[in-house]
Amino acid sequence: MADAQLAVRDVHGWYGESHVLHGMTFEVKPGEVVTLLGRNGAGKTTTMRAIMGMLASRKGSITYGGKELINLKSNRIARQGIAYCPEERGVFASLNVKENLLLPPVVKSGGLDLDKIFELFPNLRERLASQGTKLSGGEQQMLAIARILRTGAKLLLLDEPTEGLAPVIVQQIGNTIRMLREQGFTILLVEQNFHFAATVADRHYVVEHGRVIDMIPNSALDANRGKLQTYLGV
Repeated sequence: MADAQLAVRDVHGWYGESHVLHGMTFEVKPGEVVTLLGRNGAGKTTTMRAIMGMLASRKGSITYGGKELINLKSNRIARQGIAYCPEERGVFASLNVKENLLLPPVVKSGGLDLDKIFELFPNLRERLASQGTKLSGGEQQMLAIARILRTGAKLLLLDEPTEGLAPVIVQQIGNTIRMLREQGFTILLVEQNFHFAATVADRHYVVEHGRVIDMIPNSALDANRGKLQTYLGV
């Protein structure tokens, strides 16, 4: 894992007394898009929360750029240049689109300015004065991704960004992820839809019962499709 930008080693995590991560180990190299695939309850979202310091009890090692994060609080982890887009999106009903977009602080230089963001998500420019929760589900997802791009974070944790979205919006999200990779972002993606994941990712880690049980390069996906369908129950 010497050349990894993000290295997760033997991470265990708990919700109260419930032991949910059982030795998660994987890596993400600079500029990669890597997915965590698995069934509901496998521990994918919990892994992202552990990386961000949002899990009350965790142990093991999580390093970013060689720096240990396991004992840091969430705000300090974010300031290392890591941004998290949760599945529930976290759009504030009391704020309009512009206010939602400008809410997260800039933690590093190199974030996208608003003009660049509107090139990626032109719908948002047209809806700046709209209440955040009045947007469609697809527009809310665009907003949730767009606001973390301002922060200067270079590692993006995206949790189920295509969940429940129309195919045309899924395609747009895929185009955005590929564009971000070309611009040097590193992305860890939680997905259940491996058909979508196959269009954007370099590698796939299969998660089951809070641990990684397999790693499949995207180039070997066709050869492993049957095994992957068994893992995912599809």
